[in-house]
Amino acid sequence: MKTGKGVVAASHELTAKAAAEILDDGGTAFDACVAGLAMTFIAEPVFSSPGGGGFLMARRAASDKITLFDFFAETPRQRRPEREIDFYPIYADFGPAKQEFHIGLGSSATPGMVPGLFAMHEDLCRLPMRRLLEPAASAARRGFVLNPFQAFLFTVIAPILKATPEAAAIFAPGGELLKAGDTFRNEALADTIEWLGEDGARLFVDGDIGTAIVAQQRSGGYLTHDDLAAYRVERRRPILWSHAGATVALNPPPAASGALIAFGLAFLEALAAQGRVLDALALKEAMEATNAARATHGDELAAKLAGGGLARAMQQAAGHPPAYRGTTHLSVIDRDGNAAAATISNGEGNGAIVGKFGFMLNNMLGEEDLAPQGLGRWREATRLSSMMAPSIILQEDGTVTALGTGGSNRIRTAILQVAVNLLDRGMSLEQAVAAPRLHVEKGGSLSFEPGFPEEAERAFLSLGDKAHAWPAGNLFFGGVHAARRFADGGVEGAGDQRRGGVTVVT
Repeated sequence: MKTGKGVVAASHELTAKAAAEILDDGGTAFDACVAGLAMTFIAEPVFSSPGGGGFLMARRAASDKITLFDFFAETPRQRRPEREIDFYPIYADFGPAKQEFHIGLGSSATPGMVPGLFAMHEDLCRLPMRRLLEPAASAARRGFVLNPFQAFLFTVIAPILKATPEAAAIFAPGGELLKAGDTFRNEALADTIEWLGEDGARLFVDGDIGTAIVAQQRSGGYLTHDDLAAYRVERRRPILWSHAGATVALNPPPAASGALIAFGLAFLEALAAQGRVLDALALKEAMEATNAARATHGDELAAKLAGGGLARAMQQAAGHPPAYRGTTHLSVIDRDGNAAAATISNGEGNGAIVGKFGFMLNNMLGEEDLAPQGLGRWREATRLSSMMAPSIILQEDGTVTALGTGGSNRIRTAILQVAVNLLDRGMSLEQAVAAPRLHVEKGGSLSFEPGFPEEAERAFLSLGDKAHAWPAGNLFFGGVHAARRFADGGVEGAGDQRRGGVTVVT
């Protein structure tokens, strides 16, 4: 534990340093968060882009007020005939397996990333936006050495990064993808970030960037000026769930993640009330029960949890045995106790660079996880649901923790396990994040990392073909980046090594 101006946990050194620089310059956790998120456009381009979206869980220290900023993607307001739409599959190569994604101009939903940054700035920040964007613009212009993790991600989605000549010019100059140790720069995006600092979010609606998006989309996408002009950042009340004497602030509907994590915590509480130890087997049962609750109750789960209508069902169930995604996370807490947990995504990108501006729009309409009724069967002008789960934990002794992760449907199980490690098992932040994880899919398939007690591993392996023992910790299980501040002002952070995590204490 250290005492300082604050703590940052992120997926990349440049992201963490950008946020820390702003803390050192007198900014709040929210100022630092804006700077760090802008840096992800440069340092984490597979995960993040001005053409994506996400969520911020923000806790104001003075009032303990917690607000969820929803700036996730929204479906287009109008459809076009399918024959006019540029929409096609590619295969991402993860080595052991390949996964199908859909890209093209018709895969893009209305982006909320830039409106989100400016809404955060207007409501929460202290320093000028131009100052907050300086670190990202500078890094994009001067370039930086590509690390092995980001270089690996380039190879995974190579078909997207080389889908158009404009994309290849940035990610594969000369025809070959940039490798670890190569210098990566994006001067066009540096210009874009600087323009945003000068002219504001209007550039994405009535300015040059919005005009370029609309012009490009005419060639095979759905988005129009009306989509960009009608987009609004939503401020939502989080789900506040009590567990082990703490209050856990979770992402509310339309996101699915918060209710599912709350259900998992509630199920574990029912087990503990029966005298069960909250070990790995209990976590497995909680994940199975959560999958079943999602299948049974769907979008109504959050309301039923709030009304107590699932309590009896959880108690009864507790007595019986029952891919990777382009997402990244940033957690910041400042010396006053302001806390920011932000999770963002660009899907994998749609493959086409917008005009001269150096970034891709998202491919959220090509994400099967976000289209439970099937690709192309989305409802118009609707905020997409998400598994992203930026969270804040307030403990009775004044300790504040901000955390979140990438990892698609593994997000909720990763957050659940870290919360249990912190609140029920009393682990330090680093221990809680580094501890081995498991994940249960809805069909009963169980994946687990090494390091669980032998008894638990034997029980897992007894599932036969449904058990998948991973040889080492892996980014499949998420990358929880967490920041923590104690009542005496001490801070600690944990950057999850599964996803190249970095921590900076200022």
